[in-house]
Amino acid sequence: MIEPIGNQYIVARPVYSKNAFGEDHKKKDRHHKTFLDHVKEGCRCSSQKAKRIALSLFPIASWLPAYRIKEWLLSDIVSGISTGLVAVLQGLAFALLVTIPPGYGLYTAFFPVIVYFFLGTSRHISVGPFPVLSMMVGAVVTRVTSDASGAAMDVSNSSMSTTLDQHKVMVAATVTVLSGIIQLAMGILQIGFVVIYLSDSLISGFTTAAAVHVLVSQLKFMFQLSVPAHTDPFSIFKVLHSIFSQIENTNIADLVTSLIILLVVFVVKEINQRYKAKLPVPIPIELIMTVIATGVSYGFDFEHRFNVTVVGNMQSGFQSPVAPDVAVFQETIGDSFAIAIVGFAVAFSVASVYSLKYDYPLDGNQELIALGLGNIFTGSFRGFASSTALSRSGVQESTGGKTQIAGFLSAMIVLIVIVAIGFLLEPLQKSVLAALALGNLKGMLMQFTEIRRLWRKDKYDCLIWIVTFICAIVLGLGLGLAASIAFQLLTIVFRTQFPKCSTLANVGRSNIYKNKKDYFEIYEPEGVKIFRCPSPIYFANISFFKQKLIDAIGFSPLRILRKRNKALKKIRKLQKKGLLQVTPKGFICTVDDLKDSDEELDNNQIEELDQPINTADLPFQIDWNGDLPLNIVVPKISLHSLILDFSAVSFLDISSMRGLKTILQEFTRIQVDVYIVGTDDDFVEKLTRCEFFDDEVNDSIFFLTIHDAVLHILMKKDYSTSKLSPNQEKEMKYDFTINTNGGLRNRECQVPVETKF
Repeated sequence: MIEPIGNQYIVARPVYSKNAFGEDHKKKDRHHKTFLDHVKEGCRCSSQKAKRIALSLFPIASWLPAYRIKEWLLSDIVSGISTGLVAVLQGLAFALLVTIPPGYGLYTAFFPVIVYFFLGTSRHISVGPFPVLSMMVGAVVTRVTSDASGAAMDVSNSSMSTTLDQHKVMVAATVTVLSGIIQLAMGILQIGFVVIYLSDSLISGFTTAAAVHVLVSQLKFMFQLSVPAHTDPFSIFKVLHSIFSQIENTNIADLVTSLIILLVVFVVKEINQRYKAKLPVPIPIELIMTVIATGVSYGFDFEHRFNVTVVGNMQSGFQSPVAPDVAVFQETIGDSFAIAIVGFAVAFSVASVYSLKYDYPLDGNQELIALGLGNIFTGSFRGFASSTALSRSGVQESTGGKTQIAGFLSAMIVLIVIVAIGFLLEPLQKSVLAALALGNLKGMLMQFTEIRRLWRKDKYDCLIWIVTFICAIVLGLGLGLAASIAFQLLTIVFRTQFPKCSTLANVGRSNIYKNKKDYFEIYEPEGVKIFRCPSPIYFANISFFKQKLIDAIGFSPLRILRKRNKALKKIRKLQKKGLLQVTPKGFICTVDDLKDSDEELDNNQIEELDQPINTADLPFQIDWNGDLPLNIVVPKISLHSLILDFSAVSFLDISSMRGLKTILQEFTRIQVDVYIVGTDDDFVEKLTRCEFFDDEVNDSIFFLTIHDAVLHILMKKDYSTSKLSPNQEKEMKYDFTINTNGGLRNRECQVPVETKF
């Protein structure tokens, strides 16, 4: 019973072992579903289940009927127009990252939005081109088409260049379809949880490295230099070397234009960010600068006067869908999987932020289906992989977007450009698009500040960020992501394989037990050690656990056991030869020395030395902490009880069970009682199923708390001569009054004789 008294509480209950608690409090018989039960439930049909499946596959059917036209429509219209204008420019700009003609970027800004409108569960993200994903697709396109690219550079025929562009478009579309198929399969198989293997630190480090790749890739458009494609590891350094080796060939008009655009975009974006609470809508600086740059380029004929590169021919309307190139599938399966995972991880992360902010549910598996089908449609119409851009989603939400109606309207703006007014963008310089692409990287590049924050909070997360960034920079985005995930999983192994074990002690003379190194006023019962392991115990760390336990108690139980068995063999020889007599004062030996070889015992009878100590054949008892005859020396130990705190041990595997049982047997054989606390019932049931218990190790070693085990030990040692039945022992209670500052006001053990604590 717990009675609150001000800032104190009083507890009075029996000292409970697991068995005693089970006798007093009966458990419910619960039926745990088997795999067959889940299969049967999944195959069961009902009208309610059919309705639930339909609503989950088409989320629009749940939110569209509840749409508030008067309250939301105007906001969605404003948001849709603003987002659509941004999507047009980002589609053109990010197409340069894929190394395909800019016009194909508009398809990526249109098709995924239409599909997501019907199938997506987030109401605020803007689906479409994302610079990191575009960069990853571009790296694949460059690698697959590198040979054809070399041939095109040697031939000045324009038809050859057109053929190369078409080949690049087909490769990008094929990779997009394949990544969409992977996302769709993952969604159907309900394995959207795979995103949990991408931590925030890993995503932050990876997107920052991708932003650096984007920055380097756009330099050739800003300087208007001919840079050969590189896709192997260290490619970023090769690109930089190629750029700076021909820097004297820079087109000054392109460089000046891009720098002016970049400066203005950065300044206005900073104003938008600083005064976002006062501005009704963010200043559409990308649109303004695009209109100005296009007009200036057309009016002053930059293409012919300064030899700048422009967007060029913008084909009106849509091209007919094409089947993906199956031959490319084999070469790009690994890259497509990485693109699928990164695209989903980024989109789901952004969607989670808005779902928490506006309090509506988000379905990860349905998001995979929506993104997967969107990429399949986009790739079929010659677009490239999509996700969500942070800046574009921010525009949609900050301009008042309430639902995906805003996204649908943004797609209509893109449609108008594709069908009717795309030709107006033909004089636009590619260097302007490169500057607009770089203007959207500020948020990702500012993630460098994460290093200081992560270092203060968690060294492992900081290390993951740094390693991810370096791997993605040095190895490239595809191999870098794989290496980063492998390293992240390795850190998890390190954390569990080498846990920070500790020795606990009583603090404040209460029922509170903490690391003895952290407090001045501690109390340790004589002959009792409390050892805590804060991680699962499995095959990889059972040896580490055993070594840490030995270090904590100061001796190896196996070594003590072998020493005692060696000593017992010598004592038996002396006793059989009549050379040893026992008196009330101790042993009397009538021989000065016993010729025996320890090495011989070690080498030939090692298995016998590991067996339990059996003194039943001797007419006397041996005190192993007392004086032994002759030169027989056995290390003396003061430990009589060991408590293992397993409150943080979530599981044991079969290998660790064998190791743990061996440890318990070794301590038991040297007369050290071992108690395990903090485990749940499933833990004990698993040990029972695995036949863990026997005559030496039984299930009576489990106690509810550390304090239960400590009180049981104190009572056992103080009343070892008393003939108490198990029921009498269970009725021994402890009362203590504790204040919230940790001090013990009073304590009294309700037992026949006073026990000091």
